[in-house]
Amino acid sequence: MKQIVLLLSLWLVIVSGAVIRSQERGGGSGLGPGVSRRYTVKDEEFSVILPTPPAMITTKVARKSDGKLRLKKRLITTFGGVYYSIEAFENPAPKQSLEQFFDELDPTGKCDPGTRRRLTIDSFGGIECSSGDKTFGRMEEFVATEKHLYRFIASGPVAQRRAMMEFLSSIKLGKEPNGIDLSEFPGEKIYIGTEVDVKARLLAKPEPGYTADARKNEISGTVILIALLAKTGQVQIIRVVSGLPYGLTEQAINAARQIKFTPALIDGTPVSMWMRLEYNFSP
Repeated sequence: MKQIVLLLSLWLVIVSGAVIRSQERGGGSGLGPGVSRRYTVKDEEFSVILPTPPAMITTKVARKSDGKLRLKKRLITTFGGVYYSIEAFENPAPKQSLEQFFDELDPTGKCDPGTRRRLTIDSFGGIECSSGDKTFGRMEEFVATEKHLYRFIASGPVAQRRAMMEFLSSIKLGKEPNGIDLSEFPGEKIYIGTEVDVKARLLAKPEPGYTADARKNEISGTVILIALLAKTGQVQIIRVVSGLPYGLTEQAINAARQIKFTPALIDGTPVSMWMRLEYNFSP
């Protein structure tokens, strides 16, 4: 009897064409080697895992249906040839439906109609679709929450399909999605190395000290940090990717704060850039 009920349940899911994701779906480490972190934005209802810290751009755009202005936040980053994008829209009254949102953002039909299907993420309804050819693919998910409308995009070489799928499967929705709050970052765009004409150049990278406790316990390894090298010539934000015990992580952070550098350049103008830093320790 249990087998019959199970088979019937599976049949209903297949016939409905809907995809339901549980709240406990995995975060996926395939997005990037050791630097993938979960990010969110204050007052938003989403979080997602990305391989590198994204740049965030905030603008006001007019809704096509009635011209009403709404706030739009766009997070973008690239890694391994894959382009990742999150577009977050306010949904003021009269609220736009999920179908209306999809039709407005996909007017040129980038999504292949044959791939379009319904999905549910953490009890919120959505639409997913894809497009592309044998070498390059694009995957999108549109979701409506209580106060917002979201579009998540991953596009890149077909060989990176797993990374794109893990990005989409890492999406969490709700009032407290958790993650690193990008709102605390400076307002201007923050670039990654592949986006600038000239990368930030380190002039001095002080070595961290080795603590007595770490020496006593014969700790060795590498502390990995991500630092924001601002266009002002200052190290403004430091995030820990991988740390070590007995004060070694703190020593690495202190050393990173003392870095001297020349800012990255685009068209000869200084810009802010993320940089990965590694500090090796051995007794």
